[in-house]
This record gives sequence, C-alpha cells and structure tokens, in this order.
Amino acid sequence: MKVQMNAVHFTADQKLLDFIQQRLNKLETFYDKVTGGEVTLRINNKDGVANKTVEIKLLVPGGTLFSEEDAASFEAATDAATESLRRQIVKHKEKTLQTH
Repeated sequence: MKVQMNAVHFTADQKLLDFIQQRLNKLETFYDKVTGGEVTLRINNKDGVANKTVEIKLLVPGGTLFSEEDAASFEAATDAATESLRRQIVKHKEKTLQTH
C-alpha cells in the first residue's frame, strides 16, 4: 500500500515512519483493496499528556476511511487509529459484500 506521510512542523524519524507503515500494512490482511493512504503527524500545543495526534486517511473503492487519535506518543496514537480503521474496514467490506 502506498502511503504518503506528512509531519507538521517537525521531522519524523525513519523508525517512526517504518512503524506506521508496518501497522498500515497489517490492515491489508483484512481488506486487500485499499488503494492508498495519507498519514498526518502533528504535535499539539494543548495541555495534558496526549499531545501527539495521528490522522490516517485510507482510500478504498467507493469511499474514504478516516481516523484521528491523540495519545502520549505517536506509536500509541497509531495503534489506536489503526484499530479504529480495522473496524471501519471490516464494516466497509461487509457492506460491499452485501451489495454484490
């Protein structure tokens, strides 16, 4: 899956980008028709521990799936976002199977 990654106002290290790519690749085991994706990493200036935001947009036939999660680390936010997307993918796959 080809994924475009953007880090807003900072440079993400390769280890983090590889981690995110690995998590997204696992989603393909649930639905192999994902055509691409976009990931945005952002550090928020708000109070509290959960100041790292990960936004993931996945392009699938017939729509776009999106998840945005905040956490104390980008890895934790990525895990939460990919879990949310996994549930969305399963629902989307069930919907497309019912219509065909």
